[in-house]
Amino acid sequence: MNNQEVAQIFENIADMLSIKGEIIYKTLAYRRAADSIRAQSRSVEDIWRDGKLKDIQGVGDAIAKKMDALFSQGKMPFYEELKAEVPVGLVEMLKVGDVGPKKAAMFWKEMGITDLDALEKAADEGKLRDLDGMGPKSEARILEGIRAFRRRQTGRISLGDAWPTAEDFLARLRDIPGVEAAEAAGSLRRWRETVGDLDLLVGSSHPDDVMQAFLDFPEIGRVLGQGETKSSVELNNGLRMQIWVHPPERFGSALQYATGSKEHSVKLREWALKQGLSLSEHGFKRDDGTEILCAEEANVYATVDLPWIPPELREDRGEVEAAKAGVLPDLVTLEDIRGELHAHTDWSDGQLTLEEMARGAQESGLDYLLITDHSQSLGVTNGLSEERLRSQRQAIDKLQSKLGDSFRLYQGAEVEILADGTLDYPDDVLKGLDVVVASLHTSLRQSREKVTKRLLRAIRNQHVDVIGHLTGRLIGSRDAADLDVEAIFREAAEHGVILEINSNPERLDLNDVHARRAVEVGCKLAINTDAHHLDHYAFRRYGIGTARRGWVTASDVINTLSMKDFEAWRAARN
Repeated sequence: MNNQEVAQIFENIADMLSIKGEIIYKTLAYRRAADSIRAQSRSVEDIWRDGKLKDIQGVGDAIAKKMDALFSQGKMPFYEELKAEVPVGLVEMLKVGDVGPKKAAMFWKEMGITDLDALEKAADEGKLRDLDGMGPKSEARILEGIRAFRRRQTGRISLGDAWPTAEDFLARLRDIPGVEAAEAAGSLRRWRETVGDLDLLVGSSHPDDVMQAFLDFPEIGRVLGQGETKSSVELNNGLRMQIWVHPPERFGSALQYATGSKEHSVKLREWALKQGLSLSEHGFKRDDGTEILCAEEANVYATVDLPWIPPELREDRGEVEAAKAGVLPDLVTLEDIRGELHAHTDWSDGQLTLEEMARGAQESGLDYLLITDHSQSLGVTNGLSEERLRSQRQAIDKLQSKLGDSFRLYQGAEVEILADGTLDYPDDVLKGLDVVVASLHTSLRQSREKVTKRLLRAIRNQHVDVIGHLTGRLIGSRDAADLDVEAIFREAAEHGVILEINSNPERLDLNDVHARRAVEVGCKLAINTDAHHLDHYAFRRYGIGTARRGWVTASDVINTLSMKDFEAWRAARN
């Protein structure tokens, strides 16, 4: 069993105990153990063989005994007994919005519902609404949640999980003797918002040695397939990875092929055929059978008289035609960003102080930072009352004197757009802020008409400068609000309101398609991290990847402005 499978057992135990109504400290113990097991790079089964299970954080005597039974007997008696008592299908029901342990237990005990299919059928037939604490609206929300959950079951992982894993493996691959190049490929290199398998490409004249060194990495739990140039493996955490090893002189064509997308590569091959060339992962072949080898990927495009096309654009969305016409966009880069316009501190739900967040932004090379702690109605985030907002202004002004003139700290707020479209602070308070970011966090299930009207009303407020994470989605866990984005883009363009690409890999909102369309309509964008900790400033690269997929240039992004030009923009807004 890989680590993910073992962790899932303990996660299931925690959920089933919750459904039973077990005291919370017991369920938390199993959840902590599950989290620690997932975090292990080494196989927990190997750790068990070494007698070191209790070295894993959160694994004490009781859980270690259960793991010992699992590995030595192939099953865990405690888990088997629990499954006989609590139907395991109830666990999946907890992944649906609006279904917690108490409701799952009620559906099971009062209606005999033990899996998601049965719950969906009951909701669809109107059989849940008469239960205690339910009603037609609750029933409709559960049905919507089930369907959203099914849409999310893609088996894909976020960029925030995929890139760090890939980079760790690439660094070690580059250290293997005989390796001349190693790069990520596939949808990861194209910066798609989620990826399936991780694809890694290596250039080496010693493929057998490289492949064996790779297969010896301790994170590899199972080898799914092995050939002369390609191996497929499953890591201990359940993630699947493929590695190709090609001769250095063919690395460029292999990288282009492995990067995709399939549709882009087909378009490129068709263009090559018109020039009498056949393109494959090994290079070009002329009609007479002779080859053109490409050690560098740019050589692939140059051979067919095209400029190199950035990986983020390779989705057959007009990039080959733009390359032929010489009008590929000069895409925004990480180095273009000069400021951060969405960050939180411990004044609301951030983890660090004003000074720690400011120093971190300064040390990362930024010229300005907008503090956007939450507004007062979001009690769960410790949102700022008007009085606390005034106190924060004093603290920011005091800190600015310590930071010097080369870095500017601004006070803003992430102001909640309330259910009726009004804002969480009155206009006289908004007017006193340097920049106002308005966002939706609640009532995201309102009808398309209502939620769109909320956003339009916020955009028309003269004090709103930026709309944060427009759709409110959380990738893999919460669907986007149903919005008329065209109407919103037109209104934002008319009022000069900036639309955010939220770089948190669980959001990436605006997505790439929306970002491209917003720019086409005439909107300006901001690429922000929504940082709640210094580590989150590194999220910016995911927002940059999304922006580049959306054909966004530096001139489309407001926080590529220098401090002086940003000040001018701010003055014009006021």
